[in-house]
Amino acid sequence: MSELLRLDNPVRAYDWGSHTVLAGLLGRTAPSAGPEAELWIGAHPSAPSRLPDGRTLHAAIAAAPEPMIGSGADRLPFLLKVLAVERPLSIQVHPDAGQARDGYAREQRGGLAPGDPKRSYHDDWPKPELLYALTGFEALCGFREPDEAAELLTAAGGDRLGRVARSLLTGGPKAAMTLLAGWPAADRPALVAEVMDADGPELAWARRLGDQYPADPGVVASLLMNLVTLVPGQALFARPRTIHAYLRGTGVEIMASSDNVLRGGLTSKLVDLAELQAVTRFEPSAPELVDAVRLPNGEDVFPTPAAQFQLTRLRPDGDTIEITAPGPSALLCLDGRLTVGRGSSREVLHRGEALFVPALGGPLRVHGNGLAFRAAVP
Repeated sequence: MSELLRLDNPVRAYDWGSHTVLAGLLGRTAPSAGPEAELWIGAHPSAPSRLPDGRTLHAAIAAAPEPMIGSGADRLPFLLKVLAVERPLSIQVHPDAGQARDGYAREQRGGLAPGDPKRSYHDDWPKPELLYALTGFEALCGFREPDEAAELLTAAGGDRLGRVARSLLTGGPKAAMTLLAGWPAADRPALVAEVMDADGPELAWARRLGDQYPADPGVVASLLMNLVTLVPGQALFARPRTIHAYLRGTGVEIMASSDNVLRGGLTSKLVDLAELQAVTRFEPSAPELVDAVRLPNGEDVFPTPAAQFQLTRLRPDGDTIEITAPGPSALLCLDGRLTVGRGSSREVLHRGEALFVPALGGPLRVHGNGLAFRAAVP
C-alpha cells in the first residue's frame, strides 16, 4: 500500500450551490450546468472519495482498516468539505452521539431504506462541525438572548411579530419556536409579510429569506438567531444540538463523518419539526469563533472539543512543514503548488487536489508555496 493516496472527490449538486466556485477550484469550465454546492473529501458511504485504482476510500478502509485508519477504529471519523454557498441553506440542527444512535436505530426499525427522503438519520454518528471562511461568510448560529431578539421583533412592528416577541420573553426560544412551528398555514404569508414590510439593516437577511420563502415561519425564526459575519481566515464551530444556517460564502468545513440533518425550515427538503425540537438545545449561546494556534512545526490548528476531527492550515512559504504523526488524515490544496513526501512516496498537489494519508507510515513533509488544509484525528 502506498504511503500517500491520491483522491478523486465527489461534488454534491444541491440547489443552494454555486455555478462557478467548485468548477473553478477543480479546473473545469465555468459556469457549470447546474449548481454545485459541496466537494466531499472522505469515506462517508453516501459519497466517498475514490482512489486511483477505482476503489472508493470507504471500500479500501473496510478491506484494510488497521493500516488505513489505525488499530481499533471502524471508520474514518472525519469528513472534509469545501462549501460554495450561493443561496441560504436550511435552518438545521445536528444530533449529539446519543440522539444519533437512538434516531438511526428508530428509523432502521421503521424500515426506511438508505437514502429515503423521509429519513432524518442517515447514520448513527453525531455531527459537530467547524467552518473556516475562505471568503467573507455569513451564517446564523445559536439563539440570541431573548430580550435582544424580542426587541428586534417589536421594532419591526406588526401584531404577529409582537405575538412572537411576547412568547419569547415569557417562555424563551423554545416557546417562540413552538409557536412558529404551529403557526396556521393560511396565515403564514401574512406573518412573513410583516418582516418584509419592516425597515432597518438588522432585518436585511430576513427580508432576503422572505423573498425566497414567502410563507415559511423560518424567516421569523432567523431573527431569533445570532447573525455571524466571518472574514477570510476566521472559523466558526457549531456543536451538536446548536441551531444554525449558512447564508452566503465559500469555506472549508470539517465535521464528524455523518450526514444527519434535522431541518427546521427554509428548504424544500424534509422538515421534521418535532424531531428538531427534541434535538435542539434552546439556551441562548454566543457564536463560537475559533482562532488559529500556531504549532511548533508551523501548522495552524483550529482547536475544538470534537473527538472526531482536527483541522490544520498549512502555508509553508517555501519552507518544509514536517508532521511526525500524520495519519490517518486528508490533505487538500487550495492554492499554489505543494510537494508532499512520506517515506518513498512523493506527490505534487495543485489547487483543488487532495491526498489521503494512511495511519501506517512515517512522518509527512509538505514543502512549497501554497495553501493546504489537513483533516486529521485529534
